[in-house]
Amino acid sequence: MLKAEPKTILNFLANHFDSLKDLFDIQSDEGIIRKEQLMQVLSERNDPIETQLIDYKIIRKIGDDFEFRDVYFKLFEFILNEFRPLLPETIQKYEQSIGKLFSKIREGIKGDNLILKNRIDDLNNEIREFSEAVEKNTIRLLAETRELKSNVEKLDYKEKVRKASFWIDYYIIPLNNILDINHAESITNKLFDISQYVNVRRLNFNDENIRLQFEKLYNFLVMTNDNLLRQSKLLTNELLPLIERIRTESIILTGWIEFLKQPYKSTVPKIFKPERYYPYSNDMYLNAKEYLEQFVTDENILMEDPVASSDKWVFNKELYKDRMLQQLPIDSFFDWCGLTLRSEYKDIETDKFFALTGLLFEDDIFLELDEKEPDRKLIKTSQMTLRVPKIKILKYGIS
Repeated sequence: MLKAEPKTILNFLANHFDSLKDLFDIQSDEGIIRKEQLMQVLSERNDPIETQLIDYKIIRKIGDDFEFRDVYFKLFEFILNEFRPLLPETIQKYEQSIGKLFSKIREGIKGDNLILKNRIDDLNNEIREFSEAVEKNTIRLLAETRELKSNVEKLDYKEKVRKASFWIDYYIIPLNNILDINHAESITNKLFDISQYVNVRRLNFNDENIRLQFEKLYNFLVMTNDNLLRQSKLLTNELLPLIERIRTESIILTGWIEFLKQPYKSTVPKIFKPERYYPYSNDMYLNAKEYLEQFVTDENILMEDPVASSDKWVFNKELYKDRMLQQLPIDSFFDWCGLTLRSEYKDIETDKFFALTGLLFEDDIFLELDEKEPDRKLIKTSQMTLRVPKIKILKYGIS
């Protein structure tokens, strides 16, 4: 039982924040606070608070040493924005806990309402912990990557390559797989299945209180999906390219330095002969003179205003987007564009075709390029023949 009022503990944390932060840094680096380290920090800060730390249950003894209680350690992690990156297999444990709770809810859907309500609350908490763990990992991985890019620790090129490869292989790629909704065993895919089930129950459950619980869970799942989608885009679009660039640049520079150490050990390719070219022709003067001479004789020119087309086509984006979403998944997006236009018009007009391809940039779809078919497909329009790749369109996220 605590020996102080809550306000007293909060004031204590504020008044002795510097000492507590030093102890937090020690535990973050070493996993424990040695007795000698505790005494040294309190002595350097002239802050004799060992008794209060134990009485207020901020730290606890582990043998002769100490450690922060979990709730205070997480508090300092949060306010200092310094999170220890979790291994993806640690985050993966939520797949079992979330899946088990979901199975219990489905099995007991017609059972005791109090038990069902508690299970829904527990599922909500597990999903929240999973989402926060992913967000913390992304924040920490981004900070580690930027430090590696700026080389704060002054690492040599070989060590930078090793560290970049370590972050990619053990953290970034496995975490990205966890967030891939198209992966059958990912947690995000499981959350999508849960949301579909909860969406039905929130509308037709007989008990109003449980129905409100399902409504709350569904809204939270939608919010969680948006958050996980942002984390996934951050990993895919920023973190992974950045750290891949670090690894590639370091490999190239390392190889170049090794070559400069022994330049005669390897045979270098022949250097091309440099030549100078000018952006204009040697006959530019004569060509310009010939061009201007054709305008010496004035001729009467009759200009007419173009007749505006009375049947100008207006692209109904929402109509075609709804059609596309109803037909997902689509194996070849450009084939679908051609077939859609042919079903309404005799020919595929170029401007209509390009207007329709603008649907590729919608946020709620996922694009997948078919690398197994490197050859481009040919699509003939009224004015040209287009060579296009095969792009597959998938559903992306919770509907």
